[in-house]
Amino acid sequence: MADDSPQEIAAKFLAKLKDSPFVMIGLEDGQHSEPMTAQIDDDQPNTLFFFAGRDNRIAGGGQAMAQFVGKGHDFFACLSGHVSKDNDPAQIDKLWDKQVEAWFPQGRSDPNLTLLRFDINSAELWETDISLSGRVKMLFGGTIRSDESSSHAVVGSVA
Repeated sequence: MADDSPQEIAAKFLAKLKDSPFVMIGLEDGQHSEPMTAQIDDDQPNTLFFFAGRDNRIAGGGQAMAQFVGKGHDFFACLSGHVSKDNDPAQIDKLWDKQVEAWFPQGRSDPNLTLLRFDINSAELWETDISLSGRVKMLFGGTIRSDESSSHAVVGSVA
């Protein structure tokens, strides 16, 4: 919890993201963020991939921000980085699965398909796994000690 190192918190983030790979992502161009499913390639740390339509609002690339909430609402992340196209057929094949195929019925050769990569420059991560004694104090009043509270890290790498 509060004593976790930044690397331990980053490892927890990746585990949570693999368990629930949905993020809100948007370019820093004034348009709203949108929900997308992140694909993780363990061979490319600090990079998330997204299959998208060529007309998707982030397909043009640029500086972007992504937000993540763990499905148990016990982990939060804000990621800053850069979106670009990565239409390498080998990378598409590596990440392709049945869920992606459901969105692109013409398969890997769908003319609307593009693979986007989000290279993470920095991340701010929060784990809100408050201890049992801390939760009781939240319910009935009292001061939560640092060893009963959540973990927080600002990292340049999530790998």
